[in-house]
Order: sequence, then structure tokens, then C-alpha cells
Amino acid sequence: MSDYRRILVVRRDNIGDLVLTTPLIHALRERFPAAWIGALTNGYNAPVLAGNPDLNAVYAYDKAKHRPDRWRLRVAAGTARLLLELRRLRIDLAIIAAPGYQRQSLNLVRWIAAHEVLGFAAPGDGRRITLPVEYGSGAALHAAQDVFRLLAPLGVHDDPGPCRMTVDPQTLAAMRQRLAGTRQPLVALHISARRPRQQWPAQRFAEVIAALNRDGATVMLLWAPGTENDPRHPGDDAKAQAVRELAGAQAALVPVPTTSLAELAAALSCADLMVCADGGAMHVAAAVGTPVVAMFGDSPPHRWRPWGVNHRVVAAPGSDLAQLEAAPVIEAARALLPVA
Repeated sequence: MSDYRRILVVRRDNIGDLVLTTPLIHALRERFPAAWIGALTNGYNAPVLAGNPDLNAVYAYDKAKHRPDRWRLRVAAGTARLLLELRRLRIDLAIIAAPGYQRQSLNLVRWIAAHEVLGFAAPGDGRRITLPVEYGSGAALHAAQDVFRLLAPLGVHDDPGPCRMTVDPQTLAAMRQRLAGTRQPLVALHISARRPRQQWPAQRFAEVIAALNRDGATVMLLWAPGTENDPRHPGDDAKAQAVRELAGAQAALVPVPTTSLAELAAALSCADLMVCADGGAMHVAAAVGTPVVAMFGDSPPHRWRPWGVNHRVVAAPGSDLAQLEAAPVIEAARALLPVA
């Protein structure tokens, strides 16, 4: 194990999943302080790792579904060039840092020709994963704990630490300037969610704004900008406008549509509290150290609750946020953010 000079961590799914892999990356750096450690991600989630001090390099490829504007063969050719570049690095150890048996990630690693491959193995499959870990009951664990188990063959047996994201200094400075003079405390209220049963009505968000304003807090309204019928990046401009109209012109409300992950991280790092539905933005808040009130619809809190940060979980009746009233969310926010 002391001979691992070049290590590659592979995580190719969503933003929240990659955020929850950062405790593994940090522990890996602590275990192999002199090693070159890189990450292979996709272009959608790669900004999570921008500026991460535990990594020497981040390599990102495009998934065809994320680039409908490009010819599929051109996307595939770009991926092939990237894999050949990684192959020339002569990777000693590739870690497939995702739950369960990851056939597609394993196919990518095969082209990289890593000397050793660490990952969860399918029953009876020990041919291509040279350091196999039995998946077993991993789905019963928090997602951060689940992937962290992969480090056991490398001698790491601790619990995972907090998630980590580096906030871009220039983006943070611009955000602080934008929020200059805002009455404190500042609560971030993120209204975007893609899955229908994770979407909370605009009226409920407006009720939270009114209650927090009465308590003396300012609300920073966050959302993914754009129209809801954009096939590539659906946005919530219309919902944000509805929330603002329901809250009223006199509300202590700062609208901040975030056009990038860097901007979202900067905004959340300025907040004293985040209120949102389960999703990538929730994990970003935890990764920058902001306490979270997390509303859960049809996803299991034991698996996806905020990791490594003070938080409260509010589960919706019938696993549908449309059925969740504002009162328990307001109560949870007040528990984390005492205001005068």
C-alpha cells in the first residue's frame, strides 16, 4: 500500500453524490500524504471539486445526455482522449467510489489500465476488481458512510469526517458585496427541486419567509434560473416570482438566482441557515458548513440527510412535500437559528 504513488478516485453521478465522496478523498489524502491523487468525474458534477486541496487534478468527461448540443461521436471521442491521457499516467490504484457494483465505471477504469482497482464487487466477480469489498447491507447506511467503507483495505477504519467544498474567493467576495448591508441573521431558502414529490408549493415558502421576517431574519431566496420547460436545465424563474409576489413587496427578501455551482456555494457560505428540500444544494450547504433544515419527500433521510453539519430533518406526510405544512419547517428553523 505504501507503493501507491498515483491514485485515481472515480465518481461519475450527481452533485450530491460527489459531495458525499469528499470525506473519502480527504481521508485518502491523510493516508497517502505524498501520493498524486486525482479524480475522474463528469462535467456536470466536477465543479464540486474545484480548488479541493486534497486533489492534484480533476478530470471531467461529458456524458452524452448532458451535451445534447454535441454530436454523440464527438462526445465519445473526447472521452476516449481523456482516458488515454489517464492511461499514460500509469495509475497505481483506481477507486470506484460509488455504492454497489458499478459496471460502467469499471469499463472506464479498464481503459485507464490501473494496476489495482478497488471497489464493490458483484458476487463471484473478482477478475477486474483486484481489491474487492463486499457491498452487503451498505444501502442501510448513510451514503457518506457507505462509500467510505471502501478505504478499509487501505487501513482506514474511522468514521467519515465532514463533507468539504472550497468556495472560490472571487465569487465569495462578489457575493458578500451583493449582500452588503443585509440585516442579519440571513436564512437561505432554496426553492428548486427536480423530482415532483420533493417540490414544495410556493405558498409554503412564502409562509416561511413571513415567519422568519417576523423573527428578525432576512431571507435570501435561491433558485436555479431559467424556464421550467428547458429540456437541458429546467429553471424556476416562474416559481421564484410567485414566491416573491406571495411574500409581498415589504418582505425582507434578497433574490439570488445562482447561475453556477460556485455562486451557489458562495451564497450558502454567507448564510446562517439553509432551508431546502433534499437534493444537491442541501449537500453543498453542508459542505460549506452551513446548518440545514432539510425537507424530505420520497427519499430516505437515513440515507441522504445532511452529513457532518448541524441539521434538522422534516419528513413530509405520505412522502410528498406537497402535503407538508409550513409550521414544522418554521419550528425546525427556529431551533437551529434562535432570533430575537
